[in-house]
Amino acid sequence: MTRDYVGAIDQGTTGTRFMVFDHDGRVIASAYRTHEQMYPEPGWVEHDPAEIWANTEAVVAEALADADIDPARLAAVGITNQRETTVVWDAATGKPIHNAIVWQDRRTTDRVEDLRAAGLADEIRATTGLECDAYFSATKVEWILDSVDPSAVPGDRSGSLREQAREGDLLMGTIDSWLTYNLTGEHVTDVTNASRTMLYDIRDLSWADALLAEFGVPEAMLPEVRPSVDDALYGHTDPGGVFGAEVPVAAALGDQQAALFGHTCFEPGDAKTTYGTGAFSLLNTGTEAVASEHGLLTTIAFQQSGEAPRYALEGSIFATGAAIEWLDDVDLIADAAETEALARSVDSTDDVYVVPAFTGLGAPHWDGRARGTIVGLTRGTRKAHIVRATLEAIAYQTRDVAKAMAADAEVEPTTLRVDGGAVDNDVLCQLLADIVRTGVARPAVDETTALGAASAAGLAVGYWDSLDDLRANRRVDRTFRPEMVAEDADAQYDRWGEAVERALDWAREK
Repeated sequence: MTRDYVGAIDQGTTGTRFMVFDHDGRVIASAYRTHEQMYPEPGWVEHDPAEIWANTEAVVAEALADADIDPARLAAVGITNQRETTVVWDAATGKPIHNAIVWQDRRTTDRVEDLRAAGLADEIRATTGLECDAYFSATKVEWILDSVDPSAVPGDRSGSLREQAREGDLLMGTIDSWLTYNLTGEHVTDVTNASRTMLYDIRDLSWADALLAEFGVPEAMLPEVRPSVDDALYGHTDPGGVFGAEVPVAAALGDQQAALFGHTCFEPGDAKTTYGTGAFSLLNTGTEAVASEHGLLTTIAFQQSGEAPRYALEGSIFATGAAIEWLDDVDLIADAAETEALARSVDSTDDVYVVPAFTGLGAPHWDGRARGTIVGLTRGTRKAHIVRATLEAIAYQTRDVAKAMAADAEVEPTTLRVDGGAVDNDVLCQLLADIVRTGVARPAVDETTALGAASAAGLAVGYWDSLDDLRANRRVDRTFRPEMVAEDADAQYDRWGEAVERALDWAREK
């Protein structure tokens, strides 16, 4: 049977999607399911890994059935995932020992502040390219090993969780590892996801012994790290499993790197921003791991088998789509689509600024104790002003990151490639162009993250021959150009900086 298609499992913060693409990069099938968001305590965010796996099985079956696709026609499957979210599971039973701790979770903020006070932040940044922050996996797995009651873990083993982990009885991974393990039985990850754990040396391409010791994470529980585009393959799906066929699992990329790949940002200077729950801007810096002096992260962009990794500078914004969801939570809108009409209904925010620091601020501020703030309210403020100010906040945060990237890499992208549900909003895209002062290119295929994972998998198995084949498939829906007077955009951006100052260092221990 001919291998006509490639598939992508896109496991995100709010749900799981399976998509099938043809050789021209067109969507042939798609299915999606959400999963529960759990908030056990303020600042804590968890997911049920078993629910995520069950949803993965469901969307694969649904998409293939709806499009009447025989899974044997899939040349390969790629995986993309919410990156820093961390799972620990029992190697014998395959069952999680605790809920997954989500990238947004702030429970380890005190531990991070202790690390900074001890002077370890510079070592962490030099080794991993990351800020010392609760965002990443290291303190999450440390918390699980320290805090979960060993007697609550099914099985006959004795000893602490750390002892079990040293024996290889417990396995740890980001969500890509969890899915690959369930699909193939292999415990692997790729370089992009490893680079988000705060445990991986991004230049030596190995787990960092000093950091494993600091966080008490035994190497025996960690996955093997492989190229993102792996012609040796991660494994094959079980013919008796959800696919009902032996399909190669050939690629994995963290969601933001997958979007970079899907946008064909293969050359130094290529940049993209993805707007989901948060927003993530990546700038390809080629084979050089550029150290940031302006609050950005240095991360691995992707690696092909037999080649040096490509690196990126990244700016992580914690709340963009989450800011729109908050508008719904407080009944300012009934649906995200309303934001465009409401924002158009006023000429400005009337000097209202929203700083959506619900779980702190990411790049370039890195303040885990910042909190959401609205400034400039008057009796004349209406919900349209607040809605427009929320959209503008997304653009201002993007400019924060773009400004830092330009300073670090000494290059400014002429066009910002964007994706994610929020960019369906023309007002937001125009605000981005006006405030960031660059062209904004919106793709014809909005599910760029899934496309990136599928592209990487197809490239690994020869479904596509080269990066040029992928470039030929790229299609742009619309490009937005700056219309606002530059001086006005600069003045508004300066005012945004004043609003941010009022949000910093707000959350204190009671």
